[in-house]
Amino acid sequence: MVDVSLRQLELFAALPNFSTLSAAAAHLHISESALSQAVTSLESAVGEQLCVRRKARGLTLTPSGQHFAKQARQIVADTQELVLGVGPGQELRGPVKLGCYASFATSVVPELLEGFPKRHPGVHIEVMVGTNEELLSAIEAGHLDVALIYNVSLPVGYQRRKIYATELEVHLHPDHPLAHAETIDLPDLAPLPYIQYDATPGIRNVADAFSARGLEPRIVARVPQISLVEAIVGRGVGYGLLMSRPNALPMSIEGRPFVVRPLDPPVTVSHVVGIWPEDMELTARASALLDFAVEKLGGFGRADV
Repeated sequence: MVDVSLRQLELFAALPNFSTLSAAAAHLHISESALSQAVTSLESAVGEQLCVRRKARGLTLTPSGQHFAKQARQIVADTQELVLGVGPGQELRGPVKLGCYASFATSVVPELLEGFPKRHPGVHIEVMVGTNEELLSAIEAGHLDVALIYNVSLPVGYQRRKIYATELEVHLHPDHPLAHAETIDLPDLAPLPYIQYDATPGIRNVADAFSARGLEPRIVARVPQISLVEAIVGRGVGYGLLMSRPNALPMSIEGRPFVVRPLDPPVTVSHVVGIWPEDMELTARASALLDFAVEKLGGFGRADV
């Protein structure tokens, strides 16, 4: 019988997140020698080398070690679920580690943090806000249970659940010549000054939309924050193209109004989705959080999206 403790699995599951054994030990609040001994004991138990430890080059997991760490994370997560034990009629309790894409976090996270704890007071939501790349890396490293992200240009290997529909919309100063149009087409925008939200996958989505029509936007500024796009639009410097968001008011952070108009034909019609690795099962708490998100946000967006 293989003698492996849960503590050993917890320790090894954390190793892919660190480049040296000493850094891992410091984060795990354990001595480097004790961590090294735990790794050596695991390797002896499984009969394979799981990592390469070199003083000059740091810590590198072998392919077997990478697989072992991933399986260890799942075992630790499953064990925690058993300890927290949710049976029929029992109250959910424990943490949910939620990731949220930065561009719509202010429109989504407050709703979840206000309402979900009232329904499930035993659950604590831990939130990470980041870019596509940061959220995907965090999920792969086991730092998140689920992430809310645009269902655009996502890699394979993830299960998905639709939360709400969204599409690219035009943001304009109230005095802009196109502000009173019911809908706007891309050829109307191409020659006009454009304030680009400089983040993936939005950059490619907009570029692809224009190029598909044989057009190119006239970019006059590239900024990394949606609030900054709205502030510049509110001053009449140019127009913006942003995905629609629930709970969003047409007002910049400076208190200047702007107007929002749909594109016709629509461009980048998609969904915000909850994603998690396809080889991992959602905890009951994470599943309940997605249920709540769909309930509160699922009615947003056009019915035909």
